[in-house]
Amino acid sequence: MMKDSGAFRTIGELSKELKIKPHILRYWEDQFAMLQPLKRAGSRRHYRPEDVEMVKTINRLLHEEGYTIKGARKFLTSRKNQPTTIAEAPAMATSTASALPMTGPGTEDNSLIVKELKSIRDRLSSALNEA
Repeated sequence: MMKDSGAFRTIGELSKELKIKPHILRYWEDQFAMLQPLKRAGSRRHYRPEDVEMVKTINRLLHEEGYTIKGARKFLTSRKNQPTTIAEAPAMATSTASALPMTGPGTEDNSLIVKELKSIRDRLSSALNEA
């Protein structure tokens, strides 16, 4: 019987569901400060839905994408600074767009930029072949 997606999970339930040993989950709590399940009487851990998502993300980063623990921690920390709601996204996009040289009115046509980049790539490739 599967629990509802919004239900809290014990470390044993999460371990079985994601096929991650409990001692690994406890280790990840030490390594990733943002992973903080609720601890009830007797230090029993209860993972909230957002904790479950965090564990899934950590697992994906470490085992599928090949990140180190340090790299995964850095990725998750940088992601924390990104907008969390749709309302925050336009303001961030505007501030980011002004920092990028290829965006905004009056810039070169993108096809010309792509053509120049391909030319640079070809020159670098031929230089490496000659070396």
